[in-house]
Amino acid sequence: MTEQFSSWPDDQPDLFASPDYRLDGFTAATEEIEDYFHRATLDDSSFVLLAAHHSGDSYLLFHDPTYIYDVPGTASYVAMHLTRDTEQRTYRFAEQKHPLSPLAQRWLVQRGCPPTKVELSDAGGPRAADALEELLRANTDDRYEVLDHHTGEVGDFSAGMETWVMVRDAHPDSAQFPYRIFLEEVAPSLTTYTVREAAFPTAEAADNWVWDRDRGWPAAPEPAAVRAEAAVARSPRAPGRLAVPPNPVTAPHPSVSSETARTGRGRS
Repeated sequence: MTEQFSSWPDDQPDLFASPDYRLDGFTAATEEIEDYFHRATLDDSSFVLLAAHHSGDSYLLFHDPTYIYDVPGTASYVAMHLTRDTEQRTYRFAEQKHPLSPLAQRWLVQRGCPPTKVELSDAGGPRAADALEELLRANTDDRYEVLDHHTGEVGDFSAGMETWVMVRDAHPDSAQFPYRIFLEEVAPSLTTYTVREAAFPTAEAADNWVWDRDRGWPAAPEPAAVRAEAAVARSPRAPGRLAVPPNPVTAPHPSVSSETARTGRGRS
């Protein structure tokens, strides 16, 4: 699925200004928290603010473009949570990096942020919700467990950027293909991106494919409902008995052509 976005309105604040954490008059609850906060915000003048909510606590979501100077594969989204003790005038701080924005949003929601308050604007790059990202953001009943991820350039920056995330899908309908790759590809213009999903029977198969895509996009597994109906058709049953197939699995998107299939690359 490809998304196109408009520019940031003129009346909005400077995206690249140092963030306002609203900590005037507050000090860190401990020296360890003070040091942690300092290290996490050392380069925050480069952060792109994607969402923020301030109440008793503050919840912030950034894109960190400096990830390209970090260890190869480093996640580029930074989620921060600040809690304040108004009587003691102290604060506590937690932050976590995530490879995709919906995973960062989910982390903030789990820590108490209202879901509607962490929705992303179209500002700062190609970031908007689509159906696949919504699955990751909701992650109902902890359906997805993140196993691995990588963010980086596709060959060189002129070819765009990509992020892949490997998850284990605990939904019963995904039992035959429980390992999923969510692949986000950002165009060189940084104005559009595509999110796709692939399913695999084992983690090894998913890992092998994501590092060696010469064969193109894997074929979609047959939806669970189709498999169930086929099994019922082959099985004898009493007259009038209803066969109720399970809900269909979320199938991967159609395969890509050989021209757009990525070539394999070694791990960094």
